[in-house]
Amino acid sequence: MGRVHLGKEISEVTIQVVQGDITRQPDLDIIVNAANTRLMGGGGVDGAIHRAAGPQLKEESGRLGPIHTGQAVLTGAYRLPNRYVIHCVGPVYGRDKPEAKLLADCYRNALKLAEEKHIASIGFPAISTGIYGYPMEEAARVMFTTFMEMITTLHYVELLRVVLFDQEACMLHQKVLTSLFEN
Repeated sequence: MGRVHLGKEISEVTIQVVQGDITRQPDLDIIVNAANTRLMGGGGVDGAIHRAAGPQLKEESGRLGPIHTGQAVLTGAYRLPNRYVIHCVGPVYGRDKPEAKLLADCYRNALKLAEEKHIASIGFPAISTGIYGYPMEEAARVMFTTFMEMITTLHYVELLRVVLFDQEACMLHQKVLTSLFEN
């Protein structure tokens, strides 16, 4: 799973920030993919998820695309240790406007899909912070603010885990989450 850096409980939902590989989170029902609009795989998290899931994921997700920025769709997880994958298309920073709303829509729509499937645990990457250029601290603030806004609407989801590949990103997300609790 990776090392747990922070766990905060709000209401009956736990938010965790961990360092690890999102494709190796067997205790999560769903993982979220930072997808492109075609849903056909790419680089970064998207490529890692597609490689780990196998060719069936590309076949299924290809039939669902294209989707718009901020939207989310659900597929099977295939060779991944999870039940489902939710594919979200985040905004390209500086191009897709309004960026913060579109990024928040990714998280909202993913949580709505998880609720529809009565899912208890979901893992998120830092959507749009790779090749799409969204500044990580700003993106983390949008993510955690959206989580906090949505928590009262969640009936099934009990665990929101943010899975980050490197320690620096993990520490930054921990700092942002802690700062939101202090305010």
